[in-house]
Amino acid sequence: MKYLLLLLSPLFLFAKVHYAKVEPYENITLKAAVAAQVTKVAIKLEGSSAKETIIKLDDKLDRTKLTSSNASLKLVQSMIQINQNILTALKQSLNRQKAYHLRITDISSASKTQKDNAFYAYTNAKTQYFSTQEKIDSLKQQKLDLQYEIARLRDSLSKKNIKLNNMFLYKLLVSEGDFVNMGTSLAEVKDLSKGKLVLFLEANELEKIKSKTIYVDGKASNFKISKIWEVADEKFISSYRTEILVNNPKNMFSKLLKIEFK
Repeated sequence: MKYLLLLLSPLFLFAKVHYAKVEPYENITLKAAVAAQVTKVAIKLEGSSAKETIIKLDDKLDRTKLTSSNASLKLVQSMIQINQNILTALKQSLNRQKAYHLRITDISSASKTQKDNAFYAYTNAKTQYFSTQEKIDSLKQQKLDLQYEIARLRDSLSKKNIKLNNMFLYKLLVSEGDFVNMGTSLAEVKDLSKGKLVLFLEANELEKIKSKTIYVDGKASNFKISKIWEVADEKFISSYRTEILVNNPKNMFSKLLKIEFK
């Protein structure tokens, strides 16, 4: 029996072998952020990595509104500057009318008519000053409203031009002429800048696993575990989903690899 145990014990030193395919780091479904008609679909880019617009939604009205809002903003800014200049002049007039009113009030030889005229001139100057100030404040509010509208239109335009940044266009889900609502799926894309291996490991395999070397097809690698699920998988009972990050996964996607932890 002792000899039997000695013969069997080395078997437990071998690492358990797993097999997994290299998968894209992310699988993403692009969805419409606004409701509009599809005016362009880049069918020729399907199945390739793209750095350009793959789907365009109707944006004619937004572009017209943006041009109009930009023109209105320039006009309002000009009106603010003009009224600021007017306000400066009114301030000078107000100060002179106030000084004259205060000076003539203390002159006993001045007639009541002169004093009243000085008072009314001062009051009118003050009214014009505050009226212009109020107009400037109103114009500034218009400016803020226009700036918000321009930002909203630019955001809407960006959402109507679906552009990829070096992502793999796996499948287009709409055609030219379709009308899409907010939340409609537009395309399936994949992030191929990195890859991942998904394994389901038993609890005893996870002990000190991050200190072990990952062997790929029998050779030591620099692969690292990126994530371990803390809860056992619903499908693979008593096993824990584990992901291994694969950098520079060129020509490795969908390739079946033998994985060991030693």
